[in-house]
Amino acid sequence: MTIKVGDKLPEVTFKVMKEGKPADLTVAELTAGKKVALFAVPGAFTPTCSARHLPGYKEHAADFRAKGVDTIACVSVNDVFVMNAWGKDQQVGEDVVMLADGNGAFAKAVGLEMDGSGFGMGSRSKRYAMIVEDGVVKQLNVEGPGEFKVSAADYMLGQL
Repeated sequence: MTIKVGDKLPEVTFKVMKEGKPADLTVAELTAGKKVALFAVPGAFTPTCSARHLPGYKEHAADFRAKGVDTIACVSVNDVFVMNAWGKDQQVGEDVVMLADGNGAFAKAVGLEMDGSGFGMGSRSKRYAMIVEDGVVKQLNVEGPGEFKVSAADYMLGQL
């Protein structure tokens, strides 16, 4: 079942880089008492994700903060080392938290996994964006196959 507006996010643990080492970050730690703009991409270093999706959130980080967003987070079914390298490549710094969902546990738990085996990618996450307040989904925009519209940073900003 796909998560919907009004649902609480499932408790899943992501991997992040902290002080140069892999560390755990739970959904509760990410969202407790915060407004979070969380967006998901099918894969780090992939064309749309690298050219448009992640850069849009980096570019508009100050705009999100001005609208009350405490944290911007990018999640992908990639390992923590790939997500860290992609964040460095994209120069996100402290503007975007790079969340590794290495085994796809979060994608599965929210019902937004996709089969990317036709592209040699295996099980991945659909492209989507959500606004989460204190762990509860307030806005959810899931892209159709091959689309990039409703999960874009500027589109999400218009909904805040």
